[in-house]
Amino acid sequence: MISQFFKKQYPEGIDTEIDLSAYSSVLDVLDESCKHFADRPAFSNMGKTISFKELDQHARDFAAYLQNHLGLKAGERIAIQLPNTLQYPIALFGAMRAGLIVVNTNPLYTEREMRHQFQDSGVKALVVLANMAHLAEKVLPDTKIEHVIVTELGDMQGFAKRLLINAVVRYVKKMVPAFSLPKAVTFRSALSIGQTLPLQEHRAQPEDLAVLQYTGGTTGVAKGAMLSHRNLVANMLQARIVIKTVMDEGTESIVLPLPMYHIYSFTVSLVLMELGNHSILITNPRDLPAFVKELSKTRFTGFVGLNTLFVALANRDDFKQLDFSGLKLTISGGMALTHAAEKEWHEVTGCHIYEGYGMTETSPIATFNLPCKSQLGTIGFPVPSTDVKVVDEQGVTLPLGEVGELCVQGPQVMVGYWNKPEETAEMIDEQGWLNTGDMAVIQPDGYIRIVDRKKDMINVSGFNVYPNEVEDVIVSHPAIIEAAAIGVPDEKTGEAIKVFLVLRNHEISAQEVKDYCREHLTGYKVPKQIEFRKELPKTNVGKVLRRTLRDEELAKIKQEKVATV
Repeated sequence: MISQFFKKQYPEGIDTEIDLSAYSSVLDVLDESCKHFADRPAFSNMGKTISFKELDQHARDFAAYLQNHLGLKAGERIAIQLPNTLQYPIALFGAMRAGLIVVNTNPLYTEREMRHQFQDSGVKALVVLANMAHLAEKVLPDTKIEHVIVTELGDMQGFAKRLLINAVVRYVKKMVPAFSLPKAVTFRSALSIGQTLPLQEHRAQPEDLAVLQYTGGTTGVAKGAMLSHRNLVANMLQARIVIKTVMDEGTESIVLPLPMYHIYSFTVSLVLMELGNHSILITNPRDLPAFVKELSKTRFTGFVGLNTLFVALANRDDFKQLDFSGLKLTISGGMALTHAAEKEWHEVTGCHIYEGYGMTETSPIATFNLPCKSQLGTIGFPVPSTDVKVVDEQGVTLPLGEVGELCVQGPQVMVGYWNKPEETAEMIDEQGWLNTGDMAVIQPDGYIRIVDRKKDMINVSGFNVYPNEVEDVIVSHPAIIEAAAIGVPDEKTGEAIKVFLVLRNHEISAQEVKDYCREHLTGYKVPKQIEFRKELPKTNVGKVLRRTLRDEELAKIKQEKVATV
């Protein structure tokens, strides 16, 4: 329940509480939307659109296949390792209809990262893009995965376009390494078989787990945040109140360039589905020319992104030529929004950017700037039915204007970490307050401002990178004895990773270190800067002082700026 202080900050006419009895589960949301908006476009990708009715039928076919052909039971886990394609929402809602718990998996994961996530979650089935199937082949023997469903990028396109896209990806661009999974079935075959099978409707309860969303949490060890149907429905209803101040039901088209396996885009897509609106999925937003070309083919009224993407697009001449007359709402999350990025975006599109704040453990939205009452540089107010406070190191609530750790309480706060009760207890207290690890101040006007991170997490283009993980990989190299990773300012990605290394009696170049990291880490976790040192700053008990290294880097950057003036 939102506190009276924050209720007073809300404009008149905007609800400050949500009705959790509106839906029992995400499946109820899907049912209602497919019923009321049957013929409306639900999702588009690479020029192909499926309606809500088609989404519902495909999801039912996939669920029937999982239930009857594979024999998967409610409560078992299924990993979905797909980029933004039409296959993703079909697999997602199909898995939920079968009562399975979805484990969202980044398609860019390395073999090591996949192995850890699959082992920890105990997944029984995997839906994977053919481009990553060679890695799946390597990790399968070390997991409990019994069933693999492989799909290619163009699988949901029309016949001719499907053949063309898949052929280009496989034979021209050579993006599909050879793999051997004799027992795997294709996604299209699964749908075809499912059409012939009955579906036993699974009625999910609010407390049932819907998703295991992996995150580093407070350490570098990836943990599965247990998000229940209640968590997701709550956050959907909270975001809906904010979005409905600008957007209408059943008439909007919103661009989703961020991957749906990321909780930010995932939850936004649920809001859009509940409103009967059209989600335009972008498979590879890093291919900016193709991205802009795709945007030129449709009239969009909403855009969901993050700081680095706004900057990259706003500085492109082809993007500036697009028609932005219908653009009503631009949402920013995942990383801090800079004043410069907001200014450039507004100058190009005529639309302001509204920033929110959240984390995987809050499903993810905790606060948001209301479009009708926004303050740039802040993360706005708590979303409906949510309360926040800042506390000192002893957990004592601080008054307005003082800096402390931001804590969040609300129905969107996760159930806990999968099979990790001790870590859960460290994150969430007995009253349900979640410790975010971010340092913030609540201004007298009610707006919340993030001022620093309590923990050492690095944010690269909206993706969390945890120093422990990077360091653990690097020191596994025989030439390296010690490593410390920090985040340094970067114009393109917000932050970049810099590592400080102490070598053994071996010679190794910075490029060799980067190449080694690329073998074991996702691309955004690979250090951009490397510095060799004879020793690292440490406490008297031997703990590396990352803060000292960060302060040194910031001082160096400051001196360089002064020298150039």
